[in-house]
Parts: sequence; structure tokens; C-alpha cells
Amino acid sequence: MSDGLVTNVSLILGMAGAHPAQGVVRLAGLAGLVGGAFSMAAGEYVSMRAQRELLERELALERHEIRHRPEGERRELVHIYEARGLAPDLARKLADAMMSDPEKALETHAREELGIDPGSLGRPFQAATSSFVTFAVGALVPLVPWLFTGGEAATVASVSAGGASALVIGFALSFFTDRPRVWSAIRQLAIAVLAAAVTWSIGHAIGAGAA
Repeated sequence: MSDGLVTNVSLILGMAGAHPAQGVVRLAGLAGLVGGAFSMAAGEYVSMRAQRELLERELALERHEIRHRPEGERRELVHIYEARGLAPDLARKLADAMMSDPEKALETHAREELGIDPGSLGRPFQAATSSFVTFAVGALVPLVPWLFTGGEAATVASVSAGGASALVIGFALSFFTDRPRVWSAIRQLAIAVLAAAVTWSIGHAIGAGAA
């Protein structure tokens, strides 16, 4: 959502700075929303899909080793448990218990050796959908005023909506990062303001030069 907000408020204000017709700004904002949302979704899908395929390959290799080299895999578990402080006898007993069931052995090696959970390899389509929706929501905020009006009124409304949304996003992020809420909100606002100011200045300079 933060990406969508910063991207589209920058794009919209950059276009508005050149003082084009209302329809031009609206079209740019819609293009930024749709193009950015699809780009985020595609990137998230490809990234998570590649990660999932890599982890599936690692699990397949581990499954092959458990099937064809069970003793070597058992020794690996013993060494892992001993490194964690278990007594040698207890480490061997625990390794024997885990290796008694191939699926349990695979899960144990995945967690202990590879550091992954075989049941949670990620959901590429779900992640892509989530990225698409949240980016689109963020990108829609500064665009809404341009759907109903134009000129200075739309610019002021777009800045106000974008600034308020940036504060809300920063405030919400503080609950996850455990950072001071006011600081988090102001930081998010500063990022949005900086990006928008730069693109508006560029659009204004180019628009004035073209005129």
C-alpha cells in the first residue's frame, strides 16, 4: 500500500506540475495504478514461485538422501542434536526415532538442516493477489480527486489525501516494528512528500519550458 501511495502521488503530482488538462492527469494516474499493480503482482509471483521451486528442489534432494543414504542422514541428525547440547546417547535415540518414519525424517531434516517448514513454502498466487490489491488501494488514494475535479482543487485534495494516508500507514507500521508511532508516521509522510516534491518540481519545470 505504501508503494502504491508513494508511486502514484509522485506520478500524479509530477503530471499536475506541468498543468495539463484534467484528463491527462487522470489517465496518468490510472495507468500508474494499473501498471504498478500488475508489476507488483507479477514480481511477487515470480519471486515467490522461484523461491518455492528452489525449496521444493532442496526437499527432493533431502528425500532422495533419506531413501538412499539413511545412515548418513541419521548421523547428520545426531551431530545436529549434539551441537545443541544433547548427550550423545540421547541424541542417537532421538535421531533413531525421527528416522523411523520417512515423512517425519524429511520434516525433521528440513527444519533442522535446511531451516524450512515443508508445509509452509509460500503461496505465489495468494501473494501476487495481495500485492495487486494493496498497491491498487494505495495508488487510488491520490487519484480519487482527479476523478471528480481538476486543477488546483484536485492537486490540493490529492496532496491532502496522500499526506493523511502516509501518516496512517506509518502509524500502522509502528505496531509491527515497535517503533515510536509519531516517528514512524512522520517518517512515512516525509518519504511521500520528498518523492512528490521532486516529481512536481520536474513536471513544473518541463511544463513551463514547453510552454
